Amino acid sequence: MRRALVLLALAALAGAAPAGAAVKVRSVDTSSFPNIRVTILTPQAGAAQPQLFEGGAPAAAVVAQNLGRQKSVVLAIDRSRSMKGRALDDALAAARAFVAAKRPGDRVGVVAFASRAVRLADLSGSTIDADIALRSVALDSRPGTALHDAVDIAARTLAGDVAKGRVIVLLTDGSDQASESTLAEAIGSARKAGVSVHAIAIESAQFSPEALQRIARETGGTYRATRSTSQLRSLYGALGAELARTWELEYVTAARPGEKVALDVRVPGAGSASTELTLPETGAAPLDGRPTRLLPGFAYATGVGTLFAGVVVGLLVLGAATIAMTSVRGARLRRRLAPHLADAPRATTTEGGRERLAMAAGLFEATERAFAHLRFWHKLGRLIERADLPLRTVELLYMCIGTGFVFGLVAAFAALPALLILAALLGGGLLPVGFVWFKGRRRLSAFENQLPDLLIGMAATLKAGHSFKHALQTTADEGKPPASKELRRVLTEARLGRPIDEALAEMAERVGSKNFEFVITAVSIQNQVGGSLAGLIDMVADTVRQRHQFARKIKGLTAMGRAGAYVLMGLPFVLALAITVINPGYMDPLYHSSSGHKLIYLGLGMMAFGSLVLNKIVSFKG
Repeated sequence: MRRALVLLALAALAGAAPAGAAVKVRSVDTSSFPNIRVTILTPQAGAAQPQLFEGGAPAAAVVAQNLGRQKSVVLAIDRSRSMKGRALDDALAAARAFVAAKRPGDRVGVVAFASRAVRLADLSGSTIDADIALRSVALDSRPGTALHDAVDIAARTLAGDVAKGRVIVLLTDGSDQASESTLAEAIGSARKAGVSVHAIAIESAQFSPEALQRIARETGGTYRATRSTSQLRSLYGALGAELARTWELEYVTAARPGEKVALDVRVPGAGSASTELTLPETGAAPLDGRPTRLLPGFAYATGVGTLFAGVVVGLLVLGAATIAMTSVRGARLRRRLAPHLADAPRATTTEGGRERLAMAAGLFEATERAFAHLRFWHKLGRLIERADLPLRTVELLYMCIGTGFVFGLVAAFAALPALLILAALLGGGLLPVGFVWFKGRRRLSAFENQLPDLLIGMAATLKAGHSFKHALQTTADEGKPPASKELRRVLTEARLGRPIDEALAEMAERVGSKNFEFVITAVSIQNQVGGSLAGLIDMVADTVRQRHQFARKIKGLTAMGRAGAYVLMGLPFVLALAITVINPGYMDPLYHSSSGHKLIYLGLGMMAFGSLVLNKIVSFKG
C-alpha cells in the first residue's frame, strides 16, 4: 500500500512538472541574417503559437513550426566497432521505440555510420520502413567513425523535404575518425538545411563531448549523455517529449547588422521569456557569394547602401505621384476651359474618362499592334461587346495581368507551394474575363426573355401597314435595354448606308442569341421568296416562345441531377475543410507529403472527369 502511494505521488509530481515549467528560448540562429530562427520550448505540448516581439514591436513575417505536430526526423546511429555488443542492441531498441512513439504527421529516415555513412531509409510517414532499416543495422567490420559525414548526409536528406520542422537525432560513443567532411562543413550543411541536431552520447573515460556539444549548440539542438546504455530508451523518450513542446520561429529582423536586439516570446496562457543577442556585423551574402555590382562593396558594410536605395525609391514614388497629379489636373483644367473656347473640340464623356490613361496610350497601341491579328484578341473584343462594357480589349488584357500579379504576390507572401502560386496567377488573371463573361451571359438572358414580346410588337406594327424599318424603329423606341439599345445601333448603321440585313446579322453575332439568328434567317428567306412578313414574324415569335418553354421544362427536369452534381463536387472540399479545422494533425500527411500531394492531384483529376460526365448527363441541346 505504501509503495502504491509513493508511485502515485511521483506520477502526480511528474504530471505537474511540465505545467509549472517556464517558457524558454533555447537557441537563436543568426547565420541566415536577416532571417533569424528562434527555437522555443513551451511548458507543455499543445500550447498556443508563441508570439515573437523584437525590441517591443511584433516581429515581421514570422513563420512558426510546431515540432510536436509535424516534423521530419533522421535517426543517425553509430555502428562502429566500439558499439559492439549490448551498446548497439540497446541503441537500436531505443531508436525503434522512438519510431514507434512518433506522431502521425512525423516522417522518419535512418542513417547508419561507421567507417562510412550510409542512408538506410528515406523519409517516410510509415513506421515500417524505419523499423526495418533499424533491424538491418549491423556492426561494421572496419574501424572508423564518419560522424561528420553522417550529419552531412542526414542534413542533405532533410534539405529537400516539404516539412519546415527538421531534426537529426545523432547517437554515438566516440569522436570523428573517418569523415571526408570537416566539423564546420557538417554544421554548415545542417544550418543551410534548417536542421537542428540533437546529440545523444554514450560517454566513457576517453570520450570528448566538445564536437557534439558544438554541433548541438550551433544548430539549435540539445546534448544528452549517459554512461549506461540501458538509459538510452529514457533519453530518446525525453527527447521526443521535448520535441513535442518545441516551436521554431523564423522571421525577418528589422535591426541593422551589429546591433543588439531584445527578443520577447509570449505564449498565451503559458508565460513569456526574453533574451538578448547581437546581430552579425555584416549581412548575409548574396546567393553567388559576392556583392552585386550595383553598389560598391563598402555600401554593404555600412548604411550607405540602404540610404541610397531609400532615396532612389523615394524619388521614384515622388516622380510618379507628380506625373499622376499633374496629368489629372491638366485633364480637369481642359474640361473646364473647353466650353469657353470657340474652336475647341467637344470631348465625349468616354474620352474625358480615359484621359487618365493617356500616359499608357503608347503601351496600349504597341500591344494592340502586336496582338490585334490573333484569334483570342477578337474573341476578347466580342466578349466585351456582348457584355456591353466601356472597355477596350487592351484594357481588359492589362486588367488580367494586374489581377494575376496581385493574386500571385499574395500567394507568394503566404509561402504557398509553387503549384498553388501558379494556380493563383492563372485564377487571378482569368478573374476579369470571368466577370465580363458573366455580364455577357446576364445580358444575353435578358435579351432572350425580351425576344418573344419584341417579335410580337414588330408583327403588330407590320399588320398596321408600316414598313419593316419603321417596325424596328417603333420597337427600339418603346422597348427596354438591351434589345432597344441593339436595335438603335442597327438603325444607326442603316442610316449610314449599311444594308439592314447585314446590320441585323452583325447584331445577332454580337449578342450571341441563337433564337435571334433563327429570326434573321427567316426574314432573309422571306425577302427572297416573298409572302406576308407579319404572319412570318408571328409564327417565328410562337416558335421562339415554345423553344423557351421547352428549355425551361428541360431545366426543371434536370434540376435534381444538377443539384446532385453540385453536392458531389462540393462535398470533398467541404469535408476536407471541416476535418482540417477539427483535427489538423490528421490531415497533415495529406498536405505535407509527396504521397499526399499525389493523392490530391489524383482526386482533383477524377473530380474533373466526373464533372464532365455529370455535365453531359444533365445537359440537353435542342
